[in-house]
Amino acid sequence: MGLFDFLKSAGSKVLTKKNASTVKNKEITKLEKELAAKQEELLKKQKLVLLKGMVDSSGIKVKGLELDLNKDKVTVYGQVKTQSDKEKVILALGNVGGIAKVDDRISVKKEEPAATFYTVKRGDSLSKIAKKMYGDAKLYKKIFEANKPMLKDPNLIYPGQSLRIPPLAK
Repeated sequence: MGLFDFLKSAGSKVLTKKNASTVKNKEITKLEKELAAKQEELLKKQKLVLLKGMVDSSGIKVKGLELDLNKDKVTVYGQVKTQSDKEKVILALGNVGGIAKVDDRISVKKEEPAATFYTVKRGDSLSKIAKKMYGDAKLYKKIFEANKPMLKDPNLIYPGQSLRIPPLAK
């Protein structure tokens, strides 16, 4: 008995990744399924970290922020101070590629009238939207302010983006 040395690079090329990937049996199939499930779970956790980062970068304080992701739907839990903060959190999440729905479970400390959401269309500008929604193009600044910090410049909106349109004060 003893340890025998061989030249690693010589001999039959049986143990290649390509050959190994062709071998199937119950144990390997089970391991592949477990690996796929773990990879999916890791990807979901990574996406949740990125989505939480979107909310955190908005500067809005969400007490008890929790997110759950199911395919293209994100569910958001927590508490914010104002209706405006709630809507901004929803928009921060909903304006992320790959997210089609936001399930809002956020509570608000101070109730106030809800804004409407508007989906930007090709050729829209904030002044065109203000004219359409308020009857006065000059009120575009109200829409711009209502969508900060998501909007950094009133001229940088894009088709498909959702915006808050706050009600006019009476």
